[in-house]
Amino acid sequence: MPLLFKKFLETKKYYINETPFKLLMQKRIYKVLLICSNYDAFMLEEDGRIDEQIFNEYVSLNLRYPPVFIQASSAQKAFRILDKGDIDLVITMLSVREIDAFALSKQIKDKFQNIPIVVLTPFSREVRLKVAQENLSAIDYVFCWLGDADLLLAIIKLIEDKMNVEHDVQIVGIQTILLVEDSIRFYSSYLPNIYKIVLKQSQAFMKEGLNAHQRMLRKRGRPKILLATNYNEAVELYEKYRNNLLGVISDTRFKKDGIVDEQAGVKLFKKIRSDNKHLPFLLQSSETKNAKIAKKIGVSFIDKNSKTLSLELRNYLFRRLAFGDFVFRTKKSSKEIARAKDLKDFQKKILEVPEESILYHINKNDFSRWLNARALFSIAQILRSYNPEDFENLSEIRTFVYNEILRFRLNKGRGIISKFDKDNFDEYLIFSRIGEGSLGGKGRGLAFIDFLIKKYQLIYDYEKVFISIPRTLVICTDIFDEFMETNNLYKFALSVKDDERILKRFVKSKLPKSIIEDLKTFISYINNPIAIRSSSLLEDSHYQPFAGVYSTYMIPNDKTNMRKMMASLTTAIKSVYASVYFKSSKAYMEATSNVIDEEKMAIILQEVCGTKFGDKFYPTFSGVARSINFYPISPEKPEDGIANIAFGLGRTIVDGGVSLRFSPKYPKKIIQLSTPKMSIQSTQKEFFALDLNLNNFKPSINEEINLLKLKLKDAENDNSLKNIISTYDHENDMIREGTNVKGKKIITFANILKYNTFPLAEILNNLLQIGQKELNNPIEIEFAVNLNTPENSPRIFNFLQIRPIVEDKETINFNINNVQEEDTIIYSNSALGNGTINDIHDFIYVKPEVFKAAESKNIVLEIEKLNSQFIKDNRSYVLVGPGRWGSSDPWLGIPVKWSQISQARVIVEAGLENYRIDPSQGTHFFQNLTSFKVGYFTINPFINDGYYDLDFLKNQEANYESKFIRHIIFKEQITIKIDGKKNKGVVFKPKIN
Repeated sequence: MPLLFKKFLETKKYYINETPFKLLMQKRIYKVLLICSNYDAFMLEEDGRIDEQIFNEYVSLNLRYPPVFIQASSAQKAFRILDKGDIDLVITMLSVREIDAFALSKQIKDKFQNIPIVVLTPFSREVRLKVAQENLSAIDYVFCWLGDADLLLAIIKLIEDKMNVEHDVQIVGIQTILLVEDSIRFYSSYLPNIYKIVLKQSQAFMKEGLNAHQRMLRKRGRPKILLATNYNEAVELYEKYRNNLLGVISDTRFKKDGIVDEQAGVKLFKKIRSDNKHLPFLLQSSETKNAKIAKKIGVSFIDKNSKTLSLELRNYLFRRLAFGDFVFRTKKSSKEIARAKDLKDFQKKILEVPEESILYHINKNDFSRWLNARALFSIAQILRSYNPEDFENLSEIRTFVYNEILRFRLNKGRGIISKFDKDNFDEYLIFSRIGEGSLGGKGRGLAFIDFLIKKYQLIYDYEKVFISIPRTLVICTDIFDEFMETNNLYKFALSVKDDERILKRFVKSKLPKSIIEDLKTFISYINNPIAIRSSSLLEDSHYQPFAGVYSTYMIPNDKTNMRKMMASLTTAIKSVYASVYFKSSKAYMEATSNVIDEEKMAIILQEVCGTKFGDKFYPTFSGVARSINFYPISPEKPEDGIANIAFGLGRTIVDGGVSLRFSPKYPKKIIQLSTPKMSIQSTQKEFFALDLNLNNFKPSINEEINLLKLKLKDAENDNSLKNIISTYDHENDMIREGTNVKGKKIITFANILKYNTFPLAEILNNLLQIGQKELNNPIEIEFAVNLNTPENSPRIFNFLQIRPIVEDKETINFNINNVQEEDTIIYSNSALGNGTINDIHDFIYVKPEVFKAAESKNIVLEIEKLNSQFIKDNRSYVLVGPGRWGSSDPWLGIPVKWSQISQARVIVEAGLENYRIDPSQGTHFFQNLTSFKVGYFTINPFINDGYYDLDFLKNQEANYESKFIRHIIFKEQITIKIDGKKNKGVVFKPKIN
């Protein structure tokens, strides 16, 4: 994803805060008590339609939570309603007979101090005089009713803004607009207009959200309106919110220090301008003489008597308060030179406009003002905190602004499941979906990984390393349903048993037309090959293993032949759908007691991690890591985890090929590299790469059809081995780091694991700890790493999958501490492996009472002969003997080779009275134990380290017995249980008839 890394290193030092929109607007008006006569209620409701009007108004502006109105026609009824305790706002009119509205308001305020009170009245000269003479201390606002429900909306929003502004400014730096006006009649008509414009503006900037939930939450970030009715209130509000003001709209004549001042608005302007020379300020007046004053002092002006007042207000808000598009201009001319409709467009235009335009706007804080008006607070804050003097030249400013927007968009797309929109696709989106169904198991896992990367800010944790999931598009399960139904495939797929027939029929079927254009748009943004992966409902389940059952395909990316590429992509998608009904899938469903017709498939399209080398493509290495290790080697512990990595594509590990095994906590301790001989024998000699010839991808039940299995020498000219290879120095019989020495090349990953040129061990330790904590379960992760990135670009760690490690249910419920020794043949406090092993009836042991180390080679021949018969019969057995199995020194144990005991399912090393042994760790033999998942016990019963019931064995009839060996066949099965977390294991006695 080169596009995602551009300038990543330069910008990662600046932290982008996530705006917590969900914490905004915590206080709402849900219930409004309307105190008025029945006649007034009728008038307000227009035949009882006030709720409907408000509801329709909320819907038209895409607002949620419309309030409910409850009417009371008397003071007595009003108090009964208020006493219930769920009223958020009181609106009272001057029409309640038994008590004056102002006196009633005071009584309500005395008892319910936190409930805002608004007086709403049809205005007349008498009413105006009454309002002027009354004490309004108990009343929050007085409004003039003009018969328009927009006013009720404005009242509710004004009250909500007042209740939330302090908190919201403190939490995210929400922006405000200060309106200074003392004319009740004027602000009653003016406020609805301002709110209409602001709320419609919020509908525009909510498009910056990546899904419906995020878009709805972003609306909470709209600017709040603050109303002041005199000079002193205005100054107080300005002082409090000066750093969060988009602008001021002020009348000219209003009270200052309790006295009407004809030029109070002008004085307010001068005070604010002395403090902030760039804050937009609009002066209003119904007196035309004030227009000349406004022009003289250089402030914008609107005539209150203008017939186009609403239009002029709208134009001012869009032009000066940065509502709407951003218009680029220069200081020399106010002529428009470019226009940006959204952040994506703004980022593009910032590279195109002349430098003098950038300087002009940044000097006036226009960039941060526009971003703030669109609720893009975090990036606005960063841009606002820098001045032109902080940069060496204008080109550096341009680059900085571009990079900050890039980084913001990158960060914004993380941890979010975005709905794919081909007409408005953001190339920085990491995870998006087509359809409304489930993401499937793998899809959920990927979305969760993306969330964790954002939550823990992993992208910034490692120098010159970019940690991310690959760019991903999930085709949800409802598309699978539509595909199956429209092509009538269910009956056919469930009844046919031939995989080739199923695949052929599926490939001939057609995908829903609705997704074809979406797929074309997605691949147009992808530069690397694409992996088409299954993501069924059951995959990576917490409750049962279901990985590796369905198919995964990879296709090259050839934009010169889009038609062929689309054909390959759609074929691969349909092939994954078909794999749900392949014979192996049906058998697995049956074995796990699942019903196949309940299974549904989502598809994951992922950009493949790696680099193009001629006609092949592969990453530097791929790997799997687990947070628990059932075969730890001292000083390792089970909870330290384990990892396997392999050069090239991860197919090597999936297919059980040779990989390098290490504990991330002890990356320098690697069994396979313990001797030069082992290094040569036990390390990777082949790797997988993707064939970039698009013609070589064909529909097939073999998902490896276009994968190349290559020798290491095929990569020598790619310069891709430099970080992972060592050389065997034959003359000195030693392994040397690097490739400069003559000799056989060996994949050791020494530069990475030994010298930490790439912080793999640290990254894996961190991810495994985080993953296990968040899933509350041991986990397995898949990853790919590309070190062959362009110069000055970060190296890439792609986090591909996370899944819980599903333990055997019996093991989970099994408490080994409750086991009675008399119920066991063997009890070990040093056992490796995990789970329950059944279906074993055979027990072979070396008789300790006659064992002689000098005879150990003869014992090997006997065991080999027995093992050969087990191979023919395809049976397994428990093997117990003194000393070390597989030791090359016959005096340390029995020197068998792995092939001579290959059918042993559990191997026990038992110490004798004068022959205490330590576990066989650090040998090639141990490597085979881990590869074949063989249970491995160590016991030293003579020092009370474990238990070994030899008397029980001696009392059993032997199927075969020699001087040194006994082979017993039990009629009932032997059950073995191993607790890999506690390193304890038992071999239970069978139930003997």
